[in-house]
Amino acid sequence: MTLQTSDRKIALVTGGSRGLGRNTILQLAKRGVDSIFTYHTNEAEAQQVVQSVRDLGREAVALQLNTADTSSFDGFAQNVRQVLAELGAKRFDYLVNNAGTSHHNSIEQTTEEELDQLYNVHFKGVFFLTQKLLPLINDGGRIVNISSGLTRMSIPGSAAYASMKGAVEVLTRYLAKELGERRIAVNTVAPGAIATDFSGGMVRDNAELNQQIAGMTALGRAGLPDDVGPMIASLLSEDNRWVNAQRIEVSGGMLI
Repeated sequence: MTLQTSDRKIALVTGGSRGLGRNTILQLAKRGVDSIFTYHTNEAEAQQVVQSVRDLGREAVALQLNTADTSSFDGFAQNVRQVLAELGAKRFDYLVNNAGTSHHNSIEQTTEEELDQLYNVHFKGVFFLTQKLLPLINDGGRIVNISSGLTRMSIPGSAAYASMKGAVEVLTRYLAKELGERRIAVNTVAPGAIATDFSGGMVRDNAELNQQIAGMTALGRAGLPDDVGPMIASLLSEDNRWVNAQRIEVSGGMLI
């Protein structure tokens, strides 16, 4: 049966070629949602995600984007319009601002260049990409901004990264307020320590660190992508239509 255009739901996920972004796209596909997603440099990896979505009977389109480069956002928005037209739609329904980079350094040793890079990716990029895409989001849609458990728990070496994520959490509340008249709900999802390739895969690949995290987590283990992707997909669904302007931590009860 051919899906009617009016019934089709489309998500746009930044940083969708790996980790939590990839898992979110696959979980959305299982719920009947098609995706447009961005990757930074690894096109082959992105195309593997496209194929995995197609294997689930849905559609996905990968677009290259450096989320730190705000000068490219007008062109990217135009590319999104073109892809939407190819999918038989004028707008998309869900935006997940997931793309990000890690950073580990003390306040004393963090350089201005490092801080600027984090700002460009984790706050400035999120702010202005969302701004550019607002005309393309359906009224009644959803936005999820990915933050971090590190905005609640203070772990030395994470100050610069966590500060940018804290700014995103404030932005989330303001977006929810300003977009309320369009019935667009905006929430923050804050993962705890998750075993992915983020930060060089240190939670996934360092057995000692993994066990340390398990010992400080109420549910007794480090997180997995399958702990987070389904939660994001659920938050975007109608089941959670009345959840708005919230920070939802997905950490298994880490450091409580």
